[in-house]
Amino acid sequence: MFREMRRDKQLLPAAKTAEVMARCTHGVLACLGDNDYPYAVPLSFVYFDGKIYFHSAAEGHKIDAITQHPQVSFAVVDEDRIVSEEYTTYFRSVIAFGKARIVQGEERLAAFRALVEKYCPDQPGETNSKTVAGCMRSTIIALDLDYVTGKEAVECR
Repeated sequence: MFREMRRDKQLLPAAKTAEVMARCTHGVLACLGDNDYPYAVPLSFVYFDGKIYFHSAAEGHKIDAITQHPQVSFAVVDEDRIVSEEYTTYFRSVIAFGKARIVQGEERLAAFRALVEKYCPDQPGETNSKTVAGCMRSTIIALDLDYVTGKEAVECR
């Protein structure tokens, strides 16, 4: 169903791909938007429990798009170093495909906690816990992953 990487020497092993997902702080969500135009939006995320989670307002283009067409892709770039004398770049990136859904209950709390811990590790744990417990206006979206592939220039190894 998903295409195999053509240049398999650049394929990142699954463990290294997971490391990239855990390390990166932003990615680009791509979905089918209004009038069947692609809609790509940069956002902060957390890779947690084998899924990608991000927060959103309860209404808007992103929510409408994923509600109508939950199949999405998500891309992160971990490294992109221009090497002009070689007319190339040394890169490392991940592309994930999956289905987006709004999460509720304990999964919402766990994902929200993971987001707060990733982006606010210097804040006291008690403050982070109160933030998670008290914020009910943010919608948390999960991407249940169907296929994930990492790619790296061989020069990065």
